Amino acid sequence: MPYLSPLRSVLALGSLCLAAIAFADRPEQLLALVQQNCIDCHDGQDGEGGFDVASLDADVLKRPASEKELFKWIRVFDRIHDGEMPPPDAGEMDASEHTQLVKGLRQTLDESQSQLHRQIGRVQSRRLTRDQLEWTLNDLLAVDLPVAELMPEEERTDGFRNIAQAQSMSYYHLEDHLRIVDAALDYAFVRAFSPEQPFRLDLPATRIAAKRKGQRNREPELRQDAAVVWSSSMPFYGRINNSTVKVSGWYDIALNASSIKGPEDQGQRVWCSVRSGECTSSAPLLNWIGEFEATPEASEYTFRAWLEAGHRLEIRPQDRRLKLGRFNGGQVGFGEGEPQDLPGVAMYHLTLTQVFPGGDPDRVRKALVGDLNVKWAGNKDAPKPRRGESVTDALARFALVSQKPAQDLRRRTRQFASRAFRRPANYQVMKPYFAMITQGLEEKQPPLEVLYQCCRAILCSPRFIYFTEAGADAKQTLASTAKALPGNAIGGRLDDHAIATRLSYLLTGHGPDWTLKKAADEGKLQDPAEVIKHTRRLLKGDNLDHFVADFTDQWLDLADIAFTEPDRRMYRHFDLTVQSSMVQETRRFIKTLISENVPAHQLIDAKFTWLNNRLADYYELDHKIEDDQWRRVALGDHPHRGGLLTHGSVLKVTANGTDSSPVVRGVWLCDRILGVPIPDPPESVPAIEPDIRGAKTVREILEKHRSQSECASCHLRIDPSGFALEHFDPAGRWRDNYLVRKGGSFRTGPKVDSAYQMPDGRPFESFQQFRELAADNDDQVARSFAAKLLTYATGREMTFADRKALDQIVVQTADEQYGLRSVIEASVTSPIFLNK
Repeated sequence: MPYLSPLRSVLALGSLCLAAIAFADRPEQLLALVQQNCIDCHDGQDGEGGFDVASLDADVLKRPASEKELFKWIRVFDRIHDGEMPPPDAGEMDASEHTQLVKGLRQTLDESQSQLHRQIGRVQSRRLTRDQLEWTLNDLLAVDLPVAELMPEEERTDGFRNIAQAQSMSYYHLEDHLRIVDAALDYAFVRAFSPEQPFRLDLPATRIAAKRKGQRNREPELRQDAAVVWSSSMPFYGRINNSTVKVSGWYDIALNASSIKGPEDQGQRVWCSVRSGECTSSAPLLNWIGEFEATPEASEYTFRAWLEAGHRLEIRPQDRRLKLGRFNGGQVGFGEGEPQDLPGVAMYHLTLTQVFPGGDPDRVRKALVGDLNVKWAGNKDAPKPRRGESVTDALARFALVSQKPAQDLRRRTRQFASRAFRRPANYQVMKPYFAMITQGLEEKQPPLEVLYQCCRAILCSPRFIYFTEAGADAKQTLASTAKALPGNAIGGRLDDHAIATRLSYLLTGHGPDWTLKKAADEGKLQDPAEVIKHTRRLLKGDNLDHFVADFTDQWLDLADIAFTEPDRRMYRHFDLTVQSSMVQETRRFIKTLISENVPAHQLIDAKFTWLNNRLADYYELDHKIEDDQWRRVALGDHPHRGGLLTHGSVLKVTANGTDSSPVVRGVWLCDRILGVPIPDPPESVPAIEPDIRGAKTVREILEKHRSQSECASCHLRIDPSGFALEHFDPAGRWRDNYLVRKGGSFRTGPKVDSAYQMPDGRPFESFQQFRELAADNDDQVARSFAAKLLTYATGREMTFADRKALDQIVVQTADEQYGLRSVIEASVTSPIFLNK
């Protein structure tokens, strides 16, 4: 007699007639039905997929519960809802039983999680990311300092840097925050009260070049009236010693240059790069500033970049298609490049001028002191202005002219706090700062120094560091006590200022502007139409550029574009100009989809893209672009290009520089674009290692992997998109064959086979056919876009309780074919966005 586990014995005692049971109210009956249908395969620790139905707990369904607590139940729901369980060989579940079970589980899970959200809010306390901190400080102080690099990088969750659950606030983090606040405040006050003369360099060709006859180094050489850099792979070749700046700051760079000996088939043009750094082997990291295409006729090229004191420029040809010079000894001697008939760039004039994008001293002073009457103190003993002086010295030359200094300082401090806290600061909130003013004046401190200390305290307050995202029901509590912490555990609808803040940081990365703040003050943002009006206003111009850049950096992992470098022996045409162009293509593409409200399916099958001539050539497209400008290019039904899946940026960040993996790309595509959730693999399953010798194809390796029962169901969803993208190499170009290693070189290997079938069984023979089939699921693509957008907007990954709202967004935008701007507008008026 076969062995029956205790659970099997219980179920074997009698059948359960459950069709008429109200499942949402009876978790025990839901558990019994799941166990009855799943026990054959999932009994005990050795159950298939490592899942034991006996580990399910009905009690967790009876109370408010988190995503983590409900994880196993959600996993069961998804597998049953998608028809994956019970498997076909286990016998089909009765249709009415299946419907009742899915309906009951959905209702029960949704209510359990929704209760928790109503009690403590959907999103826990979250703080400004380091980028948001930089942008917010610069707004408040009317400066433009790149201070984010002074803080540790944020931990990323699903690509996003602002997920509340992953954020921390350690002693070291707080110490970094204080250091950044001090640096920004000191810079702003000195700029306001002791402005310094901008630093400027003006370099003719003779000063750009340092190379003379008899010398060998890595600087440009003087050739007639131009400083020339030849095409070469030598590190730091093209560095310009005389461009070293003495003062850290933003600089406008203007270069007059032309190409020299450019290839005839490229119109005698030469793509070049501009980078900055110390340009030495002891400090090898270089900062990308930009690229330009030098033409035979001299032209002026302009850039704006932050340069650290002691850094200099490196300007050189940056095009792997060009012939490269050979120079011995790691140096280039005068006249060694020209005999090799090399392309190059000829520079005639270079200027670097320090600029202050945040504003002039009057604007900075107004941001700090507002309408306070501040005048020259007439103090003969005050030190003369000098570069790098202290705040104390800068303020010593000015004085507050006031009959009621305490009253004026309190008024100004409250104004500053209201901007910093992103909501009106009432008396209870301001009490500690008012006490600082009283104490400071009683101790005879200069009023402007008292104001400085108050600003410093405000910028170190939790109300500035954290988002105040309590529900509207908690508004009175927050207003009445200085001890109530921002983002406290109260759910429900956000108040107007929380909505304004969430909307502004989503679309601009900055705090609310005056127009949005006014709408919040007037209580208008509870009206969805008003939220949409401000969304449309903010999604224009520089704001749209900023939103697209920051969102795609995280959603599509574009921030990782430079994380790997394709093997130069395998992918000879890839270079930094191509890499920069890839990112620009994707950003311009997404910007167009949003501004023109293009249907969501065009994320996958768009008939256009944005190209410059370097990228068009790299993609081996026939489109001729005669200059270095970006063009919107119609692709028609091109078999290899069109849609995000064919963008070099996406293809590069989903590969490791040497190999591509159908699994890595498939999982990424399912998660980021197609909206198909893929669970983490079981710990017992080893990673898939490619065979770089070419003895086995990746398809053969995966066939063995898929044969394991715990792997098969997930690979049913992963592999179609993964194999479809195999025609693209790790550097983003189309390939018909793999490259395989042979000794120290590479040779043409097996043909790429992208044929497969979709999870629903529909076959495809090519990437083009896969793209058409994937684009058919435009509702799912739109749902996925909304989910990623709301994750970015709220700092919380989507939960089971959010599924209903996501479904509603899809329904709401169907008439516009799920246009991306429509999806954004539906998302910012959804309960997910408007509730805590």
